[in-house]
Amino acid sequence: MKEIIRLFNVLIVIFCMVILLLGVTLLLRYNPSVFESHESLITKAAEVQKPKLWQAPDTATIPKDKEGKRIRYGRELIAHTSDYLGPNGKVMNISNGMNCQNCHLEAGTKPFGNNYGSVASMYPKFRARSGKLESIVKRVNDCIERSLNGTSLDSLSEEMKAIVAYITWLGKDVPKGEKAAGSGLVEMKWLDRPADPVAGKKLYLQKCLICHGYSGEGQRLSANSHFIYPPLWGENSFNTGAGLFRISNLSRYIRANMPNGSTYDSPMLSEDQAWDIAAYVVSLPRPEKKFKQDWPKIETKPVDHPFGPYADGFSEEQHKYGPFREILAKNKSK
Repeated sequence: MKEIIRLFNVLIVIFCMVILLLGVTLLLRYNPSVFESHESLITKAAEVQKPKLWQAPDTATIPKDKEGKRIRYGRELIAHTSDYLGPNGKVMNISNGMNCQNCHLEAGTKPFGNNYGSVASMYPKFRARSGKLESIVKRVNDCIERSLNGTSLDSLSEEMKAIVAYITWLGKDVPKGEKAAGSGLVEMKWLDRPADPVAGKKLYLQKCLICHGYSGEGQRLSANSHFIYPPLWGENSFNTGAGLFRISNLSRYIRANMPNGSTYDSPMLSEDQAWDIAAYVVSLPRPEKKFKQDWPKIETKPVDHPFGPYADGFSEEQHKYGPFREILAKNKSK
């Protein structure tokens, strides 16, 4: 009798194991995520928490009408500015040979690549730099005069209308007054030391020279064509009034986008390296163009604006390279 009971118990255990194995097999077949690793679950949770970044509308959806033709022309002007408006431009000669997308990457569509996602939703807006309410036209001409070291476009020209049409079309799905996630530049911490041009030069020679050249001259498609890789200093580069001449803007731009292949979520440089490379680039000669009308209220100047006068008493050298935290602390205390 005992042997029968023992056999019966063994059969029950075997039956339970079979049922358990069958259940596991079915779960793995129809819901494999139940058995995901702890690391995998953490990764998925992090992905859920990431903000959904703005994506440019598909160019295939540009309408096939007169306005669509203008939008396409605007995109072409952003991507190949020099071919139309450069020193050998087929429409006019008003800029230095760089293209708008040398700074506004992928025709102004790359996340944290200085994209145009929020322009239509945020303009017109008041800007402390001019002390005025600015339109998209004013903002475009600022870029032409500063980053392209050129002369402004007539606001009624077909070229300006096309550029504005393209930028407006890009931001058509962003609600008015809202800033699209991923527009502008990536956030970084302020250095607690001065940015170092000497260290930046060493990094530049290792990381940047292959595209931008030993003398920062960039690379052209051919002798008289547009730049594939833009000049970073010298007569063909952006002037001292450009936004990227501010070290915080340039370092944030570098961090999320350089060297080629970098992205905001997969950078190839540390924050400190980006600061130092930026310091090296802004230390070198370029067209000097100071806009006397900038920052009519000097107390509103950004902490890294490299030209005085200032309301805080710190030097131009410190405002250009840092350290910035003590300047920020003093300004905050006021």
